[in-house]
Amino acid sequence: MNLLRKKIGKQGTWPKALLTFLTPLFLIFLFRWVLFEPFVIPSESMVPNLLVHDHIVVKKYSYGIKPPWGDGWIWRYREPQRGDVVVFRFPENRDVFFIKRLIGLPGDELIIQNGQIAVNNKPWSLAPLSENSYSDETIFNYYSESSEDVTSHTIRLFKTYEHLGSEEKKITVPQNSYFVMGDNRDQSQDSRFWGFVPAELLVGQASRVWMSCEETLASAPFICDPFRLRSDRFFKTIK
Repeated sequence: MNLLRKKIGKQGTWPKALLTFLTPLFLIFLFRWVLFEPFVIPSESMVPNLLVHDHIVVKKYSYGIKPPWGDGWIWRYREPQRGDVVVFRFPENRDVFFIKRLIGLPGDELIIQNGQIAVNNKPWSLAPLSENSYSDETIFNYYSESSEDVTSHTIRLFKTYEHLGSEEKKITVPQNSYFVMGDNRDQSQDSRFWGFVPAELLVGQASRVWMSCEETLASAPFICDPFRLRSDRFFKTIK
């Protein structure tokens, strides 16, 4: 009888052990899938609002719930607003993530001329260029996601390859699409060059800078050098 009880007891511990092991993994997966996801800014495309080596948090539930794999929406309950800073998959390479400011909504009429933009005949207020902005020839040109670091991405931000001319350009944003630009408009490769962002490629709204640094570790470009932190930017709200 005692032997039988011992066997039953040992068998009963397996489901509990498995549940104990899987529960935190499921919660981490759920947290990253539905709620928040961290990203790292590697270039000056969004200066002065976002700096190189800003570590940001994106609210993935901002506009709805997406499937853990693939594009599209499971449930969409809120439309993006003009002025939102959004993270999205690059339309020309969906393995790459971009971050830009949403300028044009579906149906909006945009006029671009001499670096200025008007939305529905109203001038769009662009952030002033930073005094130290420059053409970053060493721009990060990679996207990284490894099984050893599943909670961090690097957002790829292209430098400008060419400047738009002075000729006036009129654009109507198609349905289920958005027009986006970088705040540092002269150092940003955005909708002016490669077109609109389909709604299904939105990842979420950039919410907050949770950590920032002047330099990262040479051996791990996603990890801040603890001696080069910018503590004044910790937990800064992204506007």
